[in-house]
Amino acid sequence: MLTVSCPHCGFAKNVPPDKIPAGVVKVTCPSCEETFPFGRNAADTPDPTEDENSAGDEEISLSATAALPKAGFWIRVAAALVDGIILLVVQVILSILLGLIAVSVGSGVNAQGQAALSLVYTLFGTALSMAYYVFFTGYSGQTPGKMAVRIKVIRVDGEEIGFGRAFFREVLGKFVSGIILGIGYLMVAFDSQKQGLHDRIASTYVIKL
Repeated sequence: MLTVSCPHCGFAKNVPPDKIPAGVVKVTCPSCEETFPFGRNAADTPDPTEDENSAGDEEISLSATAALPKAGFWIRVAAALVDGIILLVVQVILSILLGLIAVSVGSGVNAQGQAALSLVYTLFGTALSMAYYVFFTGYSGQTPGKMAVRIKVIRVDGEEIGFGRAFFREVLGKFVSGIILGIGYLMVAFDSQKQGLHDRIASTYVIKL
C-alpha cells in the first residue's frame, strides 16, 4: 500500500499501488478538496508548491472507491433471498385478498374475468417488485435484504446512487442482466470489482459496510 498525503491539510490515505497510474497525476483531497501532484515513486512526485499544472491531466481521488471492499456473489445472493421472502409474503397477502374478492363476486366472474384478475395480480406483483427495489436502493442504497447482510449500492465515484440511477440499475440494468440467461448476474462472481452487468450499465459498486 502507498500512503498518499495531502500537503495542504495533512489528510492521508493508503491506496493500492495498482490503483495509481504511472507517472505524475493530480490527486483531489476529499478533506479539503484541494488538488496536488503525486507520483507513484518518490522521485516522480514534484514539489507541491510548484505549479500543479505540471502534473498529468489524469486525476485520481483519495476516496478511492475502487479500493473499497466489494460485496461478492454469495453475499448478494443472500440479500436477494431476504428481499425475495419479503416480497413473497406481501404477494401472498395480496393473492389472498384477490381470492376473497373473487369469492365475494361469486359466479358473476366468468372465465374472461378470472383471466383479467390473474393479469392484474401478475402486473401488480411485477410493479410492486420494481417499486420495492427502486425505492429502497434510491433512498439509501440498501434494500432490507442488503441491510441484513450489511452491503450497499453506491456510484463508482462514491456518491449516493439516487432514484434516477436506481431505476436505471434495478429495472433496465437487471432486465438486460436477466435476459441474457442471467449471465449479467454471474459476472459478479468473476469481475475484479464484483460488478454485475447491471452495475456496469449504471456505473455502480456494491460495497461491504
